[in-house]
Amino acid sequence: MFCCLRAVRRLCLEKVLVQCTLQSRTLSGADAINALRPFYFAVHPDFFGQHPKEREVNENSLKRLNGYLENLQKPGFRSFKPTQLTFYVREREPNSSNVQESFSASGFRAVSFTLHTRDLLSTVLDILNSCSLSTEHIQSLNVNSQPHKEAKSTLNRPIKWDKTYYSFTGFKDPEEELEQAQRVETTLISWLDCNEASAVKKLKKSLPLRKELERLKFELSHQLQLSDIRWQRSWGIAHRCSQLHSLGRLVQQRPEVLKNVKGRTVVFTDRSGMSAAGHIMLGTMDVHHHWTKIFERLPNYYKLQKRLLFLEDRISQLLGGIQVIYIEELQPLLTLEEYYETLDNFYNKLCDSRLPFHPRSLRGLQMILESDRYAPSLHEFGHFTIPTVCDPATLQWFIFAKAQEARENLKRKEEMMITEKELIDTSTEKFSLDRLYKEPSVSSAQMIDCCKRLLEESLPYLQGMHLCISHFYSVLQDGDLCIPWNWKN
Repeated sequence: MFCCLRAVRRLCLEKVLVQCTLQSRTLSGADAINALRPFYFAVHPDFFGQHPKEREVNENSLKRLNGYLENLQKPGFRSFKPTQLTFYVREREPNSSNVQESFSASGFRAVSFTLHTRDLLSTVLDILNSCSLSTEHIQSLNVNSQPHKEAKSTLNRPIKWDKTYYSFTGFKDPEEELEQAQRVETTLISWLDCNEASAVKKLKKSLPLRKELERLKFELSHQLQLSDIRWQRSWGIAHRCSQLHSLGRLVQQRPEVLKNVKGRTVVFTDRSGMSAAGHIMLGTMDVHHHWTKIFERLPNYYKLQKRLLFLEDRISQLLGGIQVIYIEELQPLLTLEEYYETLDNFYNKLCDSRLPFHPRSLRGLQMILESDRYAPSLHEFGHFTIPTVCDPATLQWFIFAKAQEARENLKRKEEMMITEKELIDTSTEKFSLDRLYKEPSVSSAQMIDCCKRLLEESLPYLQGMHLCISHFYSVLQDGDLCIPWNWKN
């Protein structure tokens, strides 16, 4: 009798221990989000407003990371593929790490790492460690920071055989298979083969909304006589329709405040105002009251824009006729007021220095101003990137030294733009694509290289699809296929 009692007691204790062990290491979806707060704070796209390229990379990587985390929480989901991610992390003290890190002078660093974990806790720890972020706060979530060592010894512990076992029996070593999967790069054909069905399903589902978006955009553009309607970020189709519906309601309620928008471009972005390029910015988080104020202030914005153009001309005259331009795709999103202040400070600095540029000696050349750089540079497209804090003597020497190269780059840019357009048209026609486009962070040279190699392939998967040339593989929520420009075959 006492033997039976001891056996029952031992079984009960084992059961309690197993439950306690599992309880100490199980991480819920909400816990994972809380644990990743330092990471989200370091990479959130809203903190990269001055750096559109890096912002876009983080947006795409977050989408793929969220998909990975969602799959981890699906019951019975076992098909995990190693996922490589790149994030720009707001700069901390650089620590030695086995991940690829590169520090920039802009206050952030690029971090690349591969996820291949099969539970939330290990994934969270991998992310934080890869970005050199603390994991101490995870202990307060009542989880075990080493999930694989405990509990598995009592429940469902996989047998780890010696390597000779696999050699003798001919069975596949699961650890070796995982290592091989991590070493093998994803190829374009294999990725399309795995993701075509998912993309087609999402695309078909989004078609009614796409038609609705085109209708709303056409009607509002025609009604307000707008030049264009754009979006700064890659929001989904449903989100864009919602923004246009909101603008449409404002048109119905307050038509008189929109009388000054004729010929202008409206851009839905993170804040309201007028951009440095002269576009009307409507903040997607703002209410109609804020939008109404912006439309009412348009006459004042137009006056400031005239003063800004005059200031650009004055700078051009002081610098030998070089044209001062603002390139939306390459520069931070600035308001008209911010850009005017930047130009004004630079102009006053030039007036004080009295640089001896010969009048019209630099006509035909272009330059942009950057407030977050310290050394001048020449872009591959031929324009000079000039820091607002640049020493006048250094500026003069650099422009004179690079003037001929700049002219050659400008000429090459025109040829490159023509070639790029021809290749996009040819690729769209060959693969019967509904749309072929690229992310702003992809250069023309990269797009040309990508299209040339695509044209050498036979890709029936792409018929009727929306193809985006990016830096990563992903399927967007509305069915657009994203492939890296430097894809492998």
